[in-house]
Amino acid sequence: MAGHTAHLVDHVFPPVAVRQWVLSLPHRVRYLLAWDHDLCRAVVAIFLRTVQGFLRTRARQGGLADGRSGSVAIVQRFGAALNLNIHVHALVLDGVFARDGSGRVAFHEATPPSDDDVAAVVDTIRQRVLRLLERRGQGVDDDGFAPDRWVEEAPVLAGMGAASVQGRVTSGPRAPAMVRRLQDSPDDVDVGTPRGNCHARREGFDLHAGVVAPAGHRHRLEGLCRYGLRPPIAEERLQVTPAEQVMLRLRHRWTDGTTHLLFDPLELLERLAVITPRPRINLILYHGVLAPRAAWRRQIVQNPNMRVSGVNYTHVSESGAAAMDNCGNPTPRSDPPARSWASLMRRVFGYDVLSCPHCGQTMRLIALIEQADVIRRILRHLGLPTEVPEPAPARAPPRVYDPDDIGGGVLRGIDPVSRRMLEPAIDDPY
Repeated sequence: MAGHTAHLVDHVFPPVAVRQWVLSLPHRVRYLLAWDHDLCRAVVAIFLRTVQGFLRTRARQGGLADGRSGSVAIVQRFGAALNLNIHVHALVLDGVFARDGSGRVAFHEATPPSDDDVAAVVDTIRQRVLRLLERRGQGVDDDGFAPDRWVEEAPVLAGMGAASVQGRVTSGPRAPAMVRRLQDSPDDVDVGTPRGNCHARREGFDLHAGVVAPAGHRHRLEGLCRYGLRPPIAEERLQVTPAEQVMLRLRHRWTDGTTHLLFDPLELLERLAVITPRPRINLILYHGVLAPRAAWRRQIVQNPNMRVSGVNYTHVSESGAAAMDNCGNPTPRSDPPARSWASLMRRVFGYDVLSCPHCGQTMRLIALIEQADVIRRILRHLGLPTEVPEPAPARAPPRVYDPDDIGGGVLRGIDPVSRRMLEPAIDDPY
């Protein structure tokens, strides 16, 4: 997370305003996108093209004929309850780049969108996504939903995914019950607060665009990047109860008063399994002028050797002259080296692990000790234990439940569509 965040802030985003657009999807679409990454990329592309098209249209209304914007989309697979929730955090340049009279690329910031603007954008996204699903055979026809590729390729995982989207469990004797909630007393429950401006919802499609990092506020941009790239769960929010159950503390209390969720260990592993992405897929996607092969990218991407002047900036060489290629465009610097763990610790936590606690100077590696006898002598001198502690004994294996009992329990009380999703997962002994 820290390395990706530092790369985006230092080497991708130019010093202009960046607005976060967050798109949430209906439950059925979340389920489809969780397995089909090609479909997920197509939906993300529709989302970003619609938002960037809105910015271009607004720029044309202001007299800019060839305005271009850019964005970085981060696909998140999890919700606050560790449920399967495919949604997209898009960090979009809040305006467009356009060539001025001298041929240089300049940034023109857009006015903030209104609630009606966001509603129009989410309506367009909904229509285009539904048309895409129809073209790919994933829409709703007279016979119900189309055949499910996830069920065909990984039936057990598909059953877990369907249950996770609905907030249910499929493992253990509690299947198919809802996840257990721990709530405040009814008198302490708030009625809930609205999400604020720049928010619209249409038939399960939810779009929020009320958070922006102004130009020059790199710390706020870094906070947005960290939020989008954060892991599914923080360790301090998990607690093991005396009954060997796992209690998850929610970041924000829900409107019904829920503050904690309670999982059996197998139920927690089930949740983690379905939010883990498939191997060799990319969840960070670049579009517009920030895309790898964009024509204007060399003149726009952020670089440590950039000299900023208003919103016009060029790459500056070590001699102080602007470095240009044969076409007169600024040339980019070579890719920066990988950041060390010490620099990332200093950037994220503000703690310099290489600073000497006595003199404050930067420490450097002078020797790598591998001899066991030498290591024990050093530990004894420092008053530290020298013996490796014995590992704790392994726990007994989990109970094996009768598949017939599991099937009877899982399929009771579920709607027909979800029942069809879950049936292969129950019938498959593996």
